[in-house]
Amino acid sequence: MPEPVRHAYVSGAGMTPFGRHPQRSLTGLGSMACLEALDDAGLAPADVQAAYCGSAMAALVQGESGLGQSVLWELGIHGIPVVNVENACATGATALHLAWRDVAWGVRDVVLAVGVDKAVMPKGSVLKAGTTQLEAQLGDVFPGLFALIAQKHMQAYGTTLRQMARVSVKNHDHGALNPLAQFNKRVTIEQVLESPMIAEPLTLFSCCPNSDGAAAAVICSERWLRDTRRDRVRIAASVLTSGDYDPMRDLTFWNSESRAVQQAYEASGLGPGDLDLVEVHDAFTISEILHCEAIGLCEPGGGGPLVESGATTLGGRIPVNPSGGLQARGHPPAASGLAQIFEIAVQLRGEAGPRQIAGARVGLAQIMGGSKGNDAQACAVHILVNDRLP
Repeated sequence: MPEPVRHAYVSGAGMTPFGRHPQRSLTGLGSMACLEALDDAGLAPADVQAAYCGSAMAALVQGESGLGQSVLWELGIHGIPVVNVENACATGATALHLAWRDVAWGVRDVVLAVGVDKAVMPKGSVLKAGTTQLEAQLGDVFPGLFALIAQKHMQAYGTTLRQMARVSVKNHDHGALNPLAQFNKRVTIEQVLESPMIAEPLTLFSCCPNSDGAAAAVICSERWLRDTRRDRVRIAASVLTSGDYDPMRDLTFWNSESRAVQQAYEASGLGPGDLDLVEVHDAFTISEILHCEAIGLCEPGGGGPLVESGATTLGGRIPVNPSGGLQARGHPPAASGLAQIFEIAVQLRGEAGPRQIAGARVGLAQIMGGSKGNDAQACAVHILVNDRLP
């Protein structure tokens, strides 16, 4: 793949509160996040030259198409290229990757990426996601799949129930400091372990919630950065992969993720030792443990002891999911990837308030979506760097 011809920056980011928004439409949520991102960038809607709008649930749940055009119309933006994106839980990160590609290769100077979903389902209903896959048709929906992954990791590496529960406790601690998070209430290890069983060994508090919400980012070239901002959040790497789909693979890691992480480190010239914070796709507690291993924060099998040591909490060696992650911040599937970018951007700019990580300069965001043949259908990894002006 050819090298980018110039740098691309996150010049603005916006995010709605995640949770339940029964009175707000998809269009309303999406336009709210976009307006916040544009205001943060110091740009006007008329400055946007193209947009990528992601929704994983719009067609599946709301039966809505052409969402991006509707969101942009609410902003008074029309006549520009608007592309609607769907890539399961990696949808928002995919929209970001496409926006980065436009700017980094000199196609456009200001591109908007937005992800929005209303994924809160009626109580007792099952979200019909991924049902075109044979595994899901046979009943292997995501909680069951990740329960098998957890059991395999426990068997292979001795990972414990309390170590997995510690992920939920930590992320709810972080979410309590995030006013945009769906859950601002802390939980204990005992509460996690004693909550209703979903798929053994995963309990209710081991699983992320379904959520409504939106997040957006303005990606621009250097000459479009707001002159008054000294903190320049550069996208040092943007990688999107798909899976190998080997049904015999080891369940304790994803090939798609391993490739994405390696490519992101190579593109950025950075490594795990350079990271100051990480946002990962903690749809289930075991997920964060595996992602920490894949990113290189510890050796394979070391994810449980890593979280147990406190290294991944705020104030620890390498905070993971300071936003609260999917576990506490919530999970509108298409918005989650861009919510990670929002969190890293405010951290690198020193604007994260009580959850601020002192001196943060480099952050990594990882998210994946879908499942096929024992691998993720999509995995995105972004590395952001603060190129602070003197």
